Amino acid sequence: MKNYLLLIVIAFTLLNCQQKEKTTALEKPTNQIGIGQIDSVYSNILNESRKIWVHLPESAGDGKLNETKYPVLYLLDGPGHFYSVTGMIKQLSTTNGNTIVPEMIIIGIPNTDRSRDMTPTHVETDFFTGDSIQYASGGGNKFLDFMEDELMPYIEKTYPVSTYKTFVGHSFGGLAVINSLITRPHLFNNYVAIDPSLWWDDEVLLRNADSVLTENKFDGKALYVGVANTMNEGMTINEVRSDTAIASAHIRSILQFVNSTETKNDNGLLFKWKYYENDDHGSVPLIAEYDALRFLFPWYSFKDGNQFFDPNSTISIEEMISMIDSHYKNVSAHFGYETLPNESFINSLGYVFLGNNQYDKANAMFKLNIQNYPNSSNVYDSMGDSYLAQQDSIKALELFTKALEVGKNDYSQEKIDMLNENLKIE
Repeated sequence: MKNYLLLIVIAFTLLNCQQKEKTTALEKPTNQIGIGQIDSVYSNILNESRKIWVHLPESAGDGKLNETKYPVLYLLDGPGHFYSVTGMIKQLSTTNGNTIVPEMIIIGIPNTDRSRDMTPTHVETDFFTGDSIQYASGGGNKFLDFMEDELMPYIEKTYPVSTYKTFVGHSFGGLAVINSLITRPHLFNNYVAIDPSLWWDDEVLLRNADSVLTENKFDGKALYVGVANTMNEGMTINEVRSDTAIASAHIRSILQFVNSTETKNDNGLLFKWKYYENDDHGSVPLIAEYDALRFLFPWYSFKDGNQFFDPNSTISIEEMISMIDSHYKNVSAHFGYETLPNESFINSLGYVFLGNNQYDKANAMFKLNIQNYPNSSNVYDSMGDSYLAQQDSIKALELFTKALEVGKNDYSQEKIDMLNENLKIE
């Protein structure tokens, strides 16, 4: 079965490569590769202007014709993680036909005063050295006020985001993520805390989290915690749990948190943690972010597609449509709003059927996309390709023309010119 799936992916890659080029490549300068844009929000709460880095999926286009709303991921320490997270989500959501996670809008938040904004309480003495702290602290809740009351409303007004939100932070940022979970669980659906600094202020947040996670319900919420290897050389994870040295307080506080959270099976929180033996505090974000994404969206990918291409399958077109519909109703239930079948995914199924000369099935997939995405030029062009493969030049010409009416599509224009020339010759 895995080999058969590989054939499907290869077929999709070959057949859909040209399809993607026709809708995106002509819209960008040939000498630039862009993954985002810089925007800004003035915060009355923080009394300063805050820049934000914004990544939009390619399928969002210019937002004028595409009515799709995308899940949004808020990323602390934005410039430090923006490139890896945007690339990772693109790889897992669209590249090579992947639909492991949904396409997302990513909001990277650069820092102005990191320690001030990421720490929930004010302290004057360094936890590790006992020296006087020379940096600001304790503005974490005010920063969350900024996110809730100013940043999120701006993002929701300006960009095509849905109500499904993920919050990702590392180190002090991970501390902010845990603080958000226990003080404002209504803000996000998913929380990713990577090697969080739970030692802060003599572990005050650690103690608060334990009682809050015990006494409250977190149905529909998910938390992933990545734990780096910050122990002294030669020490094992079992040994560090009973260690009392101040140097191991960072990892001990995280282990205490994850071990305690793991026992709270009746609070509704979907929880997972992982220890990364081969990664330190600085290297762990990349691999932890990848694992977190895989953990958070196990329900998103349509896993029954193999049956569609099994030569011995007796599944009818109606049954295929029903299976797709059922899957996306489940996805909608997780998101909390109606989610249509992914246009690119359905398009790829259609092209694989087309490559196998299964025209009825190909037409069914392309018609489903036309029904769900009537403002997409691509769906009409794909239907036109199907009629062209069936040598129905008149219907193909009609669909390619419709594609141009809906939006700019030089690829369709080339086929219209070709068909008109052929019809003249005939």
